[in-house]
Amino acid sequence: MSLDIRLPVGLFFLASGLLLAGYGLLVDPEVYARHSLGQNVNSIWGLIFAVFGIIMLLLVRRTRIRESRQSPKEKS
Repeated sequence: MSLDIRLPVGLFFLASGLLLAGYGLLVDPEVYARHSLGQNVNSIWGLIFAVFGIIMLLLVRRTRIRESRQSPKEKS
């Protein structure tokens, strides 16, 4: 069994995205009003990171399902 690079990348982006989005939701909204034109940049990019991580993990799952459906004759 080989390690698919999409697995650690997906886990990294999902975890960092959730942390970033959570931080963006918990921090004082006044910070965004002063520094980023009123946009909650941390929450936006956190969600983008999390969605990218989920996509990577779904691609890993799809690949594993396809590999498990192959017959032993096709694997060799």
